[in-house]
Amino acid sequence: MDAPRCIVVSGASRGLGAALAERFAQPGMALRLVARGAEGLAATAARCRARGAEVQTAALDVRDGAALADRLRGWDAARPVDCVIANAGISRGRGPDGAFEGTEGATAQVAVNLLGAMHLVEPLLPAMRARRAGRIALVASVAAYRGLPDAPGYAASKAGLRCYGEGLRAALLRDGVAVTVLLPGFFDSAMGARWQGRRPLAMGLDAAAARCHRAILAGRGRLAFPLPLALLLRAVDALPAPLADRAVRLMRFRIAPEG
Repeated sequence: MDAPRCIVVSGASRGLGAALAERFAQPGMALRLVARGAEGLAATAARCRARGAEVQTAALDVRDGAALADRLRGWDAARPVDCVIANAGISRGRGPDGAFEGTEGATAQVAVNLLGAMHLVEPLLPAMRARRAGRIALVASVAAYRGLPDAPGYAASKAGLRCYGEGLRAALLRDGVAVTVLLPGFFDSAMGARWQGRRPLAMGLDAAAARCHRAILAGRGRLAFPLPLALLLRAVDALPAPLADRAVRLMRFRIAPEG
């Protein structure tokens, strides 16, 4: 499979999305960056242009499927998109005072983390399948392996994204389109900093971005890291429900409000 030359990245204004955009940025590369935050998006674009990439941006919310689809199809018509990275995400959950995330918090996470990824991927699928070439990367989380009592909505949204990606990969097996499902654990980011409690095997943002970058270029079907944390959560999920529930209650992840 040829290396990608035109890449769409969502959630590119900061964190993992910005770090991945910069890793891909080089002369001859076309980057199409999407994020809600126009200021952060412009800063990421400037850093990528300094590395030699040609960059276009769209300050859009991935929940706005119609507007996003119009922009994506326009980009693809002008220059075929051969890689899309669905990274945009938010986190809610039980706050420091013990309050639950509520309906708004739970549904917002599903709307951004799961439906937003679908809004990014689906408009580009017909053209990728017709060209019999392309890469799709979905940034889920190790939380996809087991519902977390302090963040049920977040875990549900990432579990849904994982299942969507796994199903999509199998569906596209003979269409020349590779699908990589990324399941990172804790790493340094604004989102990660809001989690109050244990952050087992947390890593730096650059290290997390490097692992994801390599997996996308290699066309790996799935990458879960750090592996011990992923295996632990998978093992917990295999336990009888009463034991599994007691185990995950030890993992207290209270989440501070967004600043």
